[in-house]
Amino acid sequence: MPFSEPTGQGISQFVQIGIAFLLSASIGLEREIRHKSAGLRTYTVVGTAAALFLLISKYGFTDVLVVDRIVLDPSRVAAQIVTGIGFIGAGLIFVRDDRVAGLTTAATVWLVTGVGMACGAGLPLLAVAATVAYFIVALVFPFILSILPGTHIPAEQNQNPRHD
Repeated sequence: MPFSEPTGQGISQFVQIGIAFLLSASIGLEREIRHKSAGLRTYTVVGTAAALFLLISKYGFTDVLVVDRIVLDPSRVAAQIVTGIGFIGAGLIFVRDDRVAGLTTAATVWLVTGVGMACGAGLPLLAVAATVAYFIVALVFPFILSILPGTHIPAEQNQNPRHD
């Protein structure tokens, strides 16, 4: 007997995609304002797509699942999202001379993926918490580093803004 789960195309799922869109766009907007190599469109698409993939993972296989019998594991889709985004992130990291560029951009793409996945999994409070944590790292940490003795200007604050 198949699970009697919702189709995954109701108001709840549209809200989850919408939250992923808004949170990802807010991070993307901050990166865009700072003229980073990935900005508003990239982060919004990545976060929204991650939510979509997770919703597909949750609801897209209910017609082939049977109670008390494992036919397949739809949670594998979530694991593949993490793997796939690793390839995108790796493509954003460059080494020039003795300097690594793009590391923060790659890490932020990874974070936005997690934000989207949390939204798609129905965990919007975790997604909001991760987004708030990102803004603390992006906006508060540079100030803290600037007042600490013996610290240098972080790579994110250098004069070449398009390289992370």
